[in-house]
Amino acid sequence: MRVIVIGGTGFVGSKIVNELADRGHSVKTIVRNADKIENKSIEFVEKDVLNDAITNDLTGADVVVSAYNAGWTNPDLYNDFLKGSHAIEQAVVNAGVKRYIVVGGAGSLFDKEGNQLVDSADFPENIKPGAVAARDYLNELKQNQALDWTFFSPAIEMHPRTSGIRKGTYRTGLDHPVVDENGRSVLSVEDVAVAIADEVEHPKHIKQRFTAAY
Repeated sequence: MRVIVIGGTGFVGSKIVNELADRGHSVKTIVRNADKIENKSIEFVEKDVLNDAITNDLTGADVVVSAYNAGWTNPDLYNDFLKGSHAIEQAVVNAGVKRYIVVGGAGSLFDKEGNQLVDSADFPENIKPGAVAARDYLNELKQNQALDWTFFSPAIEMHPRTSGIRKGTYRTGLDHPVVDENGRSVLSVEDVAVAIADEVEHPKHIKQRFTAAY
């Protein structure tokens, strides 16, 4: 398949690019800074989705995967995340690509009481603007009838401390965190990439959000 990944140099995006390439797919990535590309054999386009048109770069793709992140230290993270996400979504529509997968955050998942995690008192303040933006974008994406979209929320514990492990297995859920016998929701970034690549190859969550953890 021809898969285009937005943000292929990021923490999540780089692993998705590698997983898809390892599976034999034709992969291209759109990145802000090509110097950060780990796999130099991957086709790339250096553009900033906030300022550059990318419709032509998406034409001919079977699937577009967005791992877009406006930058956790960005002082205007909330607005830039939404602006960039809107630009990508519109470019996918304009390019005539039907299948669109978005990697969002865990903050929009619901706890047992029916409250979204991002609204809890102990949610980390440093990532809250991005988490709220991802939550709000999911609500907007649900209104898109033109695309076969999927929104992926990682496990609650998906951070550098969980990296380096690729089990190739995971369990899925929809709007609530998937937890283990200890009540933890954990998935390495490598297995996030596995879950995304599996969804690329075998779509199971069209017009749905899903999550995954061990």
